Amino acid sequence: MRPRPLPLKHLAPFFVMHKDPEYYVQGVLDRNRLMLARTITLVESTLPAHQALARTVIDRLLPHTGNAVRLGITGVPGAGKSTFIESFGTLLTEKGHRVAVLAVDPSSTRSGGSILGDKTRMEKLAVNDNAFIRPSPSGGTLGGVARKTRETMLVCEAAGFDVVIIETVGVGQSETTVASMVDFFLVLMIAGAGDELQGIKKGVLEVADAIAINKADGDNVMRAEMARKEYQAALHLLMPGSPNWSPPVLTCSALTLTGVDKIWETVLEHRDTLTKSGELAAIRKKQALDWMSFLLDEGLRGWFFGDPEVKEALPRLRTAVERGEMSPTIAAAELLGRLK
Repeated sequence: MRPRPLPLKHLAPFFVMHKDPEYYVQGVLDRNRLMLARTITLVESTLPAHQALARTVIDRLLPHTGNAVRLGITGVPGAGKSTFIESFGTLLTEKGHRVAVLAVDPSSTRSGGSILGDKTRMEKLAVNDNAFIRPSPSGGTLGGVARKTRETMLVCEAAGFDVVIIETVGVGQSETTVASMVDFFLVLMIAGAGDELQGIKKGVLEVADAIAINKADGDNVMRAEMARKEYQAALHLLMPGSPNWSPPVLTCSALTLTGVDKIWETVLEHRDTLTKSGELAAIRKKQALDWMSFLLDEGLRGWFFGDPEVKEALPRLRTAVERGEMSPTIAAAELLGRLK
């Protein structure tokens, strides 16, 4: 006999946002998974009252953050990002780590909702007690990185997750924005899909801390090794992003787990090298400044388009530009002039 669904009056409390920030702060510090999810929901909310509360919560959680390994993972379509992250995350939990995966999904252009379901793509990791997967729509944000990914990462760190993985939508010039919030940026590639060097943008190569050729198993092992040599040669032509680190090109198989452990060793070697040189501390400081700049840009944009005069004039000016009756330069100048 199927259980009867709960009446709406019993479900309502789960959708109510508490006004006391300590409710969220203590819940996260207690490593309560339900409270972690609720806090992230608060952070992702676009309601002004929720945003103000979220800022207070993040500020109080900040002293409990900063100790996690922050990884960004991107790759070409078909590179097997989800399979790799599941194998990689499972390996880390077996080593005693607590892993949070922030998987940024493409957003529906109509509803703004998340198209993919990461918990269905990472079934094994989703039920792991030492792992936490949070899919969130990108919202069309530059680089496919959700608008609140930075804050969500901090919440996960405060909840005791010592490895935070950000999976981005895919490879593109804008995907390099994820590098401004992680310590290590891994690019997944595959061999045997045409000219490999055409499958990735130069900008992504420039910020990569390592490249991994995935699916290096079975008949594909030799092709993967050839691709590894091509990428290694390509990286030598680029100016390294760090004076203390030369990005390696590795091969791995998420299915057979071959080479996956080596990638984690590379992450730790990179972290140790940059810590000893003082570069990691400098990177974290720059991340904080980049975060502030991002919030300023976002706030100014919201303030500008929320101005009554701008909202009133914008439709008329857009129509004039579309019809060729006014140049974009003049239209923009008129809008900006209204704020003087």
